[in-house]
Amino acid sequence: MRAEGTTRRLMSWGLCVAALAAALAAPEAAAAPETAERSAGVVRGTEAAPDPGASPGERHRPGERPVWTLTATGTEARFRGLAAVSRRTAWVAGSRGTALRTTDGGRHWHDVSPPGAAGEGLEFRDIEAFDARRAVALSIGEGEASRVLRTDDGGATWTESFRNTDARAFYDCLTFFDSRHGLAMSDPVDGKYRILSTEDGGRNWRVLPTEGMPRAQEGEAAFAASGQCLVASGPKDVWLATGGAATARVLHSADRGRTWTATGATIPAGDPARGVFGLGFRDRHHGIAVGGDYRAGQPSPDAAAVTGDGGRSWRRSVLPPAEYRSGVAWLPHSRSRALAVGPTGTDLTRDGGRTWRTVDTGAYDTVDCTPDGGCWAAGVQGRVARSGV
Repeated sequence: MRAEGTTRRLMSWGLCVAALAAALAAPEAAAAPETAERSAGVVRGTEAAPDPGASPGERHRPGERPVWTLTATGTEARFRGLAAVSRRTAWVAGSRGTALRTTDGGRHWHDVSPPGAAGEGLEFRDIEAFDARRAVALSIGEGEASRVLRTDDGGATWTESFRNTDARAFYDCLTFFDSRHGLAMSDPVDGKYRILSTEDGGRNWRVLPTEGMPRAQEGEAAFAASGQCLVASGPKDVWLATGGAATARVLHSADRGRTWTATGATIPAGDPARGVFGLGFRDRHHGIAVGGDYRAGQPSPDAAAVTGDGGRSWRRSVLPPAEYRSGVAWLPHSRSRALAVGPTGTDLTRDGGRTWRTVDTGAYDTVDCTPDGGCWAAGVQGRVARSGV
């Protein structure tokens, strides 16, 4: 019976991946402007514009299978934090201290918001989950607004494990290498990015020494737009995305944040609203960067770049997304396909990030995929969707 069950699970996973591939094989959807709010998030000292309340819609050609299937979350919070555990289980975290969890593929969402988070005005911008019960969430902002909370019981209770007491620090993103080792990052303090480290799954944190961190450029910061400004791959490699300064950069550490090197990215910067917003690595060598200018109506040329050497060098996408994108994720077990999302749509690459085409026009801020063949996206006005399979 065990062998039969394993065979059935493998067949089911294969069918899911095949269906997702079929959905993404459809002709390019007709692009159209969105009425939804399109701003990216927080650059140091610059808050995003408020939601105008318009409801964005997806557009597909007749008979075209949608990439995303929306789920009913019952809230209008904006979700920039997303942790996809499997095709059935996912966590989202967002504005007004809101956190939700599903364990049935999005058919039902449970409000697992930390008590008092809404009243304190916490803005969750990142969440990392290890399974259906354990998750770590980051709220962003200056001073004590930056906090880390952890749950071990599916969100029934939360424990605050870190509260920033330095008014100069502003934490943007967090990431985990495994269920014990993780990092969180702050915009520069005294000219260098500040890195928090945990070795017990987010229960305790310590600030790492800054001797191995390159100096930040004038005006440089990270974007708290999708929970993807700090990403890890494997047991020790981690990358940090920046913007706002003269040059957008990607910083890389191969020793869990103790020492870093910085490389200029090809995504334009030179303005507090422009730079690299999200990173995705399928292994320690191959990665994709996305970004642009988050302001509505502003052009975002060269909004994607790729690396094949772990971020030591970056190449422009030959045909990048036409507009700003804040999140990116590799499709499960694919060496060439990835999705990029933003307020004006979703783009697909079939060649590792060299060329992109729009496959959906719904508004999303972040995207995540799981080894069992599931992909999830989240964004404005409580929008959370799973891959349309």
